Amino acid sequence: RQIERDAVFCGVGGPQMQAEGFDSLFPMDRLSVMGLVEVLGRITELLRMRRRLRRQLAAADIFVGIDAPDFNLPLAHSLREAGLATVQYVSPSVWAWRPGRVEKIRKAVDHVLCLLPFETAIYDENKVPATFVGHPLADQLPLRPALSPARKKLGYAQDECLVGILPGSRAGEIRQLAPLFIKTMVLLLKERPDMRFVLPCVNEQRFEQVQALLRGSGHELPIQLVLGGARDAMAASDVLMVASGTATLEALLHKKPMVVSYRMHPLTYALARRLVKVPHVALPNLLAGQEIVPELLQEAATPEALAGRVLTALEAASGESGTDLVRTYTRIHENLRRKAGARAAEVIGTMLNKRGVKPC
Repeated sequence: RQIERDAVFCGVGGPQMQAEGFDSLFPMDRLSVMGLVEVLGRITELLRMRRRLRRQLAAADIFVGIDAPDFNLPLAHSLREAGLATVQYVSPSVWAWRPGRVEKIRKAVDHVLCLLPFETAIYDENKVPATFVGHPLADQLPLRPALSPARKKLGYAQDECLVGILPGSRAGEIRQLAPLFIKTMVLLLKERPDMRFVLPCVNEQRFEQVQALLRGSGHELPIQLVLGGARDAMAASDVLMVASGTATLEALLHKKPMVVSYRMHPLTYALARRLVKVPHVALPNLLAGQEIVPELLQEAATPEALAGRVLTALEAASGESGTDLVRTYTRIHENLRRKAGARAAEVIGTMLNKRGVKPC
């Protein structure tokens, strides 16, 4: 908007984008589906949404696909052939699996905006225009986060032992991980009866889903469910139990010890294991180039293993290894702090300018 104050934005976006005047043609959570097998049950709806977007966005000047490459890249390809400039904001994980997708990306987009520093290398090698813009979360969060304000806001005393529980934001993730995390909490309480838990839910649907799982577990747990509020929950916690994904990066930026876990449909996992070419899945480990936080995936993700790692992480946090972890987190945070929004807008503005769309 600073570049072009009269610009109109439409497509698919969430409540924060809509609050800025964005016209969302579909609820964003209809696109929130992960995995290979899981998509099949929604394929007809997803294709119908993409066809409608293709028709309605054909008159735009530029298309910016944000993440969701399997949905956005075919749409970008079609719109580019219709004459639009196209951008992919958030690089697909071509550095991790299916590197052959670089050719598909070349045909679909004019520029890739990368959030992570190591992502541009594969595009440079394949002569695809790409820019490391940094990560928006790194700009938003302070280098030295404070514990006290978040604790006060959520109603916890400073000396309480608080574990943040983040089983994901999608219905499928919560279905797979929340029961596992509930069983882990039961085991943790046997070792530390003083423990308290906080679990943020991205929207009312996920809140109700988690609430139903807790009721059905047969356990009374000292847990607070928070609608939204993931940032406060992370900031207030001593340690986090978190689903692999973007939340692990936010946990890093909050400088929190964490245990990372993930479960998916067995067939999806079997296919992914054959395709993935990186030694780690958690973003903190990828950014550090070594395992700095534990990863427990699929069969390894048992309540006993998770509880043990959470207790170890909690104990280590107050010692030298905890200090080293925070130091590593801070170094990564500083590298990701690049004023991502301004850099992305600059690239997009330059592209529009070259196409004759002049700023006001």
